[in-house]
Amino acid sequence: MSSETIELIHAAGAEQNSRFYRQSSWMMATSVGSGVLMSLVHILSKFIPDTEYAAFGTLLQFLNWITIPAIGLAGTFAQQTSAVTTPAQKRQLVGTIRAVMLGTCGIWLVLFFVCVGFQSYLLGSLKISNPAALWITIVLGLVMLWLPITMGLLQGRQNFLWLGWASVFNGAGRILLAAFIVLVLGGWAAGIMVGAFLGASAALFVGFWHNRDLFSAEGDRPHLGPWLRRIIPFSLGCGVSQFLFSADLIAVQTNLTGTAPYVFGGTLARALVLFTSPLVAVMFPKVVHSVARNQKTDLMLLTLGLTAVLAAIGALGLTFGSPLLIKLLSKEAYVSFVPLMPLFAFSMVPLALGNVLMNNLMARSRFECVPALVLIAVGYWIALQFFHDSFRTVIQVLGLFNLIYLATCAFYTWVWPRKKT
Repeated sequence: MSSETIELIHAAGAEQNSRFYRQSSWMMATSVGSGVLMSLVHILSKFIPDTEYAAFGTLLQFLNWITIPAIGLAGTFAQQTSAVTTPAQKRQLVGTIRAVMLGTCGIWLVLFFVCVGFQSYLLGSLKISNPAALWITIVLGLVMLWLPITMGLLQGRQNFLWLGWASVFNGAGRILLAAFIVLVLGGWAAGIMVGAFLGASAALFVGFWHNRDLFSAEGDRPHLGPWLRRIIPFSLGCGVSQFLFSADLIAVQTNLTGTAPYVFGGTLARALVLFTSPLVAVMFPKVVHSVARNQKTDLMLLTLGLTAVLAAIGALGLTFGSPLLIKLLSKEAYVSFVPLMPLFAFSMVPLALGNVLMNNLMARSRFECVPALVLIAVGYWIALQFFHDSFRTVIQVLGLFNLIYLATCAFYTWVWPRKKT
């Protein structure tokens, strides 16, 4: 290989890394901005009863459960869109978009009627006093089932500019409209969920608008067999991450009392995962792109290193800064949760790191890890049913299973390929 060829390869690699840093910086800025705006909603805890605030926090995690069937859609559409290189592949993509939107609408209708049948049970177990709050969340669920489709298309086309703006509009719409409803109209949990619905709808509109060429294009009848063989394991893998992220609050709300401080403290700790997710969002389509063209890339290691640094800094920041944050942003009584914040914050770090490895595996269609990940989620839920006597116990269970999740993703990233060869 000539020296000129080597220089060209090095230059191409440097340009790829430089573009990655620029796009990651933009996604990080918009994600942080959106995260701050969404987190500001929790300041409204000062103006509503503790029981209503706890119900709001629980409904957010319940919403995460509703959207698990669609959680793999963003990554799968990002993967399929990134791999489009011919007009035939584009027509397949368009046909798949339409079929999946109809399918997710059908899933939502099933969830709707299930919630109709179990309304009393859901209201009682989740301790929700206003049925309207539950039903606004259900309607929001349809938006959240469609949102990953449009966001995945933006991600796959590497349109990070509007992917970032959609995130900002989501956060801005949530806080501005929720604040108006709570402070001016006197709404409580249901009012905040209306703000969340309108913010998510704004993000959905951005996704539709900037993919309108695909929604209006002619499409072929999709080959759903191969697509489902990809989306099902993908959704299960990503759904495990979502489940680990949210199940603790459902267990706390169901089994303990006085959960409002836990909701607020958990929101701060969960921000560590949300804060690092833009790095994964930028990494994913680039890995797919490299795999489709049989090119080597070191972006996973780069993303893992940056995530580790940012998550560690964030956990240390919460360890020392949570007393001030909780005192400034919530009710003074919630300061009682401060001693648990270091444990909670560092329990979320393995989840953030595991998500990098899991998304790299999904981007490479290495789905052999999925059964093990599903077993982790099942084991986690069973453990929560037996170990929930206190907030500390629940957090310890969360931290343990996040570590198991990280170790499993690491095993299938580095050890399993060697065993196969």
